[in-house]
Amino acid sequence: MSGTQAWGFTDDRGTELGAARVPRRVVAYVRAGAALCDLGVTPVAVYGSGHDGEVLDPAKEGGLTAAAVTYLGPGRVLDEGLLRELRPDVIVDVTYDGKSPYALDEAVAERLGVPLVALSVGNELSLPAILDRFGALAASLGAAPVDGTVDGGSPADLRAAEDELRAVAARTGLGVLALSGAGPDQVHLARPLAWPELARLAELGVRLVDPGPGPGANWLTGDWGRAAELRPDLVLFDSRAHATAPDGALSGVRFTPWNPETPPSPAAYARFFRAVAGALTG
Repeated sequence: MSGTQAWGFTDDRGTELGAARVPRRVVAYVRAGAALCDLGVTPVAVYGSGHDGEVLDPAKEGGLTAAAVTYLGPGRVLDEGLLRELRPDVIVDVTYDGKSPYALDEAVAERLGVPLVALSVGNELSLPAILDRFGALAASLGAAPVDGTVDGGSPADLRAAEDELRAVAARTGLGVLALSGAGPDQVHLARPLAWPELARLAELGVRLVDPGPGPGANWLTGDWGRAAELRPDLVLFDSRAHATAPDGALSGVRFTPWNPETPPSPAAYARFFRAVAGALTG
């Protein structure tokens, strides 16, 4: 795609964005940036969320470190002078409510005069739809089309990983609980249908454990005893730096890491689904 060609894209807030030429210098929220990197668009820099610190979380980096992408720190305290020096042509964030970017104040992009794309990662879209949207954005930014061969990162490879997981789930029938540790006395238990990737696991036949009634749209917060009472066979534990690992909190349970901010790319989810299949197999 020619860099002199006009560019247009409508994001998941319904905002129509445009530029006189296809953006080449992309700055993105780390989750979106890692996805774009997988899809063939390497950002010049990424920024984090309020959960992130001054160092890029290893659970979130995807291929960003290997691609030598600069990490700018949390988006809400971003140094606007540094961002201006990077001369971004477009900023890419995510949205959970379909209204506002998640990790960066939209006023920052307005002051820079740079279009801000916000793509949905909430449960109003299915995981396949989310992946399609990120693929469409990457294509608009000049990424080469991905062929249908079963190699790393292709949609065909993702379908192969899903088929593998579907077969394993049907054979094992194990109960799977997703959670995020919040210290020695507290844990957030994921409500499966609130998370597109967990809902996709259920569609593929994985038996997900629901934490039951109580407050919280995405999580039910309780103690580790509540998690043990659910008697999961396998726990998907939040592997992000701010979450507490469940070391010693549950006994007789298999564990495998889960990044609730997995990059929305076929490559990243193929790896995740294969990891779940491997954990179910034991």
